[in-house]
Amino acid sequence: MTELVHPARALWWLFEPVHAVTYFSPEGRAAFEAAGLRGTWRGYFAGRAAPLGPVDAPPVIAGFFSFAPSMVERALPDVWKLADPDVALAARVEGASAALARLLEHVEPEQVELVADLLEQAVTRLDCAGRVLAAANAALPRPAGLYGRLWQAATVMREHRGDGHVAALVAAGLDGCEALVVRCALDVRRDMMQPLRGWTDGQWDAATARLVERGWLTERGTITECGRIRHQSLEAATDLAATRVWENHPRAELDRIAAALKPISALCRTALPPINPIGLPAATA
Repeated sequence: MTELVHPARALWWLFEPVHAVTYFSPEGRAAFEAAGLRGTWRGYFAGRAAPLGPVDAPPVIAGFFSFAPSMVERALPDVWKLADPDVALAARVEGASAALARLLEHVEPEQVELVADLLEQAVTRLDCAGRVLAAANAALPRPAGLYGRLWQAATVMREHRGDGHVAALVAAGLDGCEALVVRCALDVRRDMMQPLRGWTDGQWDAATARLVERGWLTERGTITECGRIRHQSLEAATDLAATRVWENHPRAELDRIAAALKPISALCRTALPPINPIGLPAATA
């Protein structure tokens, strides 16, 4: 791992693509459709929210954070009439397992099992206090298949970091739309991000105006130096919140985990678009 990147962030760059195949692979989409969840967003919201049970929209609006409430409300709670949470849970493991089986076809099963074991061991050390999505996923039964085990362990790890990131955003005084506007001022196109999270032009422009008033953005909508420093601080807070699980590992052990993950992560990255809405850099480190 590079010395310039916090170890917790460097490892997230590696396990996030393993989780994300559920959203971007044809196998993931097909499994949700076979379960009755036609359309990308029905599968997304049902699959990701299913560990919480048959919830209405408000807890998901809060936990997922960056989605416009109206977008969540179009899916929840109606998706549970199409597929109950147990069906959605089975579909997401089935789809992710099929995607990983294809993507990792030429990786020795022993290597896949090593990575699954390492991530499962990390999951057992997680403190999920204050992290609802991580706790709900960690409480699920362990999948029987190797690829399902790998995917579920990566999912718990990424939801744990994601919960910590939401806490950092809240502490920084940002709401869901404002967080996206800041991100787009840094490195993502608005015309890609805004439709994927359901905010209207009026909501987006109002968030931009608030950020200008608070010193995050210039009048042109570009990031200010103050805004850049604040963003770096909240990313550092996210890293710090994800550190405890790794803090008792010697650097050599962290490097071993990263080395085992890297080839698997690189293959999973091929299922993701180069510019993506989930915060990954163009290439893992």
